[in-house]
Amino acid sequence: MTTQEAAPLPAHLDPTTYPRTQHNAEQNIHLTLTYTPLDPTISLSQTASPAAGANVLFLGTTRDTFDGRAVSQLSYTAYPPLAFKTLAGIAEAAVATHQLLGVSIAHRLGTVPIGEASITIAVSAGHRAAAWRAGEEVLEACKAKAEIWKREEFVDGGMEWRANADRDSEGNLVKKEGS
Repeated sequence: MTTQEAAPLPAHLDPTTYPRTQHNAEQNIHLTLTYTPLDPTISLSQTASPAAGANVLFLGTTRDTFDGRAVSQLSYTAYPPLAFKTLAGIAEAAVATHQLLGVSIAHRLGTVPIGEASITIAVSAGHRAAAWRAGEEVLEACKAKAEIWKREEFVDGGMEWRANADRDSEGNLVKKEGS
């Protein structure tokens, strides 16, 4: 290999191998990992049902500050085989627990600029209480369990890798056992 040639990217880091999707038609579960901007309309349309009286959509977007530091962008990476297994388990559990009519989880990889969505979660249910609860539970389970990692890139040039499970739903640092 010459100094001009770059080593090929592993498939899970190569944006040309995306989007990657999984669909469980029996439970109306749609999972997506992609390097392109997320479309919340697609997430809602995937979970739509004539029996649904409630459709809930969550968009997680890149904000411009974190802990008082100006953020320039976020960057995400994942290991798709494990991430899809985990996301499928989360969605299947939500369907069973809340009698959902559909679940869509889409996560963006690579660079996500300020104001753009890094995750969309859509759920549909017969009634709003189940949809509201399920939407939040799916999000929190994704953040706690999915094999997706983010790098916060700051305006001052610094950057920091973080696991989504490092912070709770209010943005507070989660204390780990033994720390």
